[in-house]
Amino acid sequence: MKAHGTVHKYGDNIDTDVIIPARYLNTSSHSELASHCMEDIDKDFVNRVKPGDIMVADKNFGCGSSREHAPIAIKASGISCVIASTFARIFYRNAINIGLPILECPQAAKAIQAGDEVEVDFDTGVITDCTTGQTFSAEPFPPFIQHIIQKGGLLASIEK
Repeated sequence: MKAHGTVHKYGDNIDTDVIIPARYLNTSSHSELASHCMEDIDKDFVNRVKPGDIMVADKNFGCGSSREHAPIAIKASGISCVIASTFARIFYRNAINIGLPILECPQAAKAIQAGDEVEVDFDTGVITDCTTGQTFSAEPFPPFIQHIIQKGGLLASIEK
């Protein structure tokens, strides 16, 4: 399984209130959540993001509350993968539960820039910055997590 897209880059400590502001948590509509994704930190994100794009961030991405709305908003916006130096643990698990691929790779998070074109091979953990030609190695998901992501999330993988 692979992802390929243009990078949207963010810094350290991007919390769930920045990913999806609390004022929009009264909806369960994935498309409505996506329409407000990142708006408090990047007003134009929803206008620039295209299906398959990749989000890159530095340390502690997804810190804050345990709400699943944050990874849902990211996935529903069209982002195919999030790469960060580190993730908040509850965000990490919530992302896998809803089928959003995420990879920890400090070297890639530091080197990859906004607008770069990046390819991710989830089977090997290889991240390629097609713009610069650099490659990076992240720990690939074990097969059971790859299965969860391929099926679209934990519940979907159990149903199938």
